[in-house]
Amino acid sequence: MYFRIRMSNNWNYIYFIAKKLQRKQLVTDDSLQGNKKAAKPITRIAILSISLAMIVNIVTIAVVEGFQQEVSRKVIGFGSHISIQKSGEISLMESAPLMKSKKLEETLARIEGVTHVQSVAYKPALLQSRGGETQKEILGVVLKGVDKNYDWSFFKTYLKEGKLPDFTDPASTEVLISKRIAADLHYQLGDTINAYFVKQKPIQRQFRIVGIYETGLEDFDKELVFCYLPQVQQLNDWGISAELIVEDSLYFGNLILRAQVSGGNGNYRYDWGEGYENTPVIAIYPQKDTTIRLIVADYWTFLDEPTGSPDNPKSETAIPDTTWLQIKVKGDKLSTSPFSMDSEGNLKKHFLSQDGLHYEVKAGAKTVDLEFFPGHGSYQEYVGSYELSVADFSDIENQKKNIEKAVEFNPDFRQQVKVNSIKDNQHDLFVWLSFLDVNLAIILVLMLIIGIVNMGSALLVLILVRTNFIGILKAMGANNLFIRKVFMIHTGQLILKGMIWGNVIGIGLCWLQYQFHIIPLDPKVYYLNTVPIEFSIWKIGALNVITLGVCLLALFIPSLLISRINPAKSIRFK
Repeated sequence: MYFRIRMSNNWNYIYFIAKKLQRKQLVTDDSLQGNKKAAKPITRIAILSISLAMIVNIVTIAVVEGFQQEVSRKVIGFGSHISIQKSGEISLMESAPLMKSKKLEETLARIEGVTHVQSVAYKPALLQSRGGETQKEILGVVLKGVDKNYDWSFFKTYLKEGKLPDFTDPASTEVLISKRIAADLHYQLGDTINAYFVKQKPIQRQFRIVGIYETGLEDFDKELVFCYLPQVQQLNDWGISAELIVEDSLYFGNLILRAQVSGGNGNYRYDWGEGYENTPVIAIYPQKDTTIRLIVADYWTFLDEPTGSPDNPKSETAIPDTTWLQIKVKGDKLSTSPFSMDSEGNLKKHFLSQDGLHYEVKAGAKTVDLEFFPGHGSYQEYVGSYELSVADFSDIENQKKNIEKAVEFNPDFRQQVKVNSIKDNQHDLFVWLSFLDVNLAIILVLMLIIGIVNMGSALLVLILVRTNFIGILKAMGANNLFIRKVFMIHTGQLILKGMIWGNVIGIGLCWLQYQFHIIPLDPKVYYLNTVPIEFSIWKIGALNVITLGVCLLALFIPSLLISRINPAKSIRFK
């Protein structure tokens, strides 16, 4: 009756008895004979199992979270959260050109959640090694053209040597390459790279290394080289590029003026001042000072098709280019004397500039001064894609939808484009990363099951060992619920002890790896060169709460054994 009246619902007494049982377990108990002595090692094993389960689970969560975060962050660093490219293109690095639109850029920058907008372009290239003539090596890479607005914050972290490129100079040839590429081609900081590009005629360009980076993301480190955007735009032959030349031969005594054009779709039309026509050549015999202007565009079917413009929805042609020729006649301007020719029958030219764009030709008593002004090209009006950074990566799909709406319903932008997130552009990689969540769940469940089984076994042993004690409590009036509470609290203390040790050791191991990168990885297989660690306080906290809760719930079934113990028999139990 004492228990029923004074102690049945008093948790202070329950904690007191459980604490005494805990202290009894920690000292030598000579009264326990035979199989009763198994209680101490079994409880130690139970504590150890909980500790190991917590260590494995904490390390697993930290590594998986770190792996997902680090790989995602590096992949995004090489690209962006969201990209906008020409509709119908599959590969971001081989997409058709997209006409630049200042109005679109301003619209995108105003979208809530968008933190940065930048334009980029890609171009495959072959880099030649720096070795001797007998040791030349060729490596295929992709040039990523960026401009002065590019966000370099990611590469500031992984810059190993030199500095980031400065693209304020329009003629900049600076490049940023990876440590892997530099090692493979024997390059050092400050060296000049020979790059070759496959076009109708292979061409060579030279770039100067000003910075070397290393991210550990092997697939990207061995491929991407960063250079100035106009270099890539021009190499891709985007838009139209036109210039005028005077051929060495004559046409019935007249100078032959020919247009040299590249880019576009290859089907060109020429405006010499009287509208577009198919004639790329005219013959002239200058007798007065004049300026010849030529506009070159491409077309698909008709000469009077609209020329390219990002704001013209009917236009599928390139933006035209304009080139000029300034002619000055000196001496007898009305003279009809033939032009001077050399011994090989070519027009004799007296060059006035080193670039060959300014020279004189003689025709008897007069001299014709020819100065050429090649077109600047319309390639700078095109980009490969727009890259957008967003504030919240976890909400990237909603951000993508908002950007799609802004593009589709923008009356100032009529091009057919598609909006992709980084998960679309790197689909296989992010699918693989998502599979890690499945592995994480399996490991967590298995570790919890191991802990539950061991703690259940420990509780059964404790009950069997304390059968006499349980009988005495029942004889004094304690009910089954009271006794189960005592043993649940007692076992819960063991669980907490194991969890505390597991947290200390698990977090300690993660901290050591985070600080000193003790365990390396093969970047060819794992994309990273060391095991990454990411501490998530709320996940570790949730793990502790779930572990404690599940283990205590799982102990409910073994504790039912208490109700089957008969006081009369158990008191005689030795």
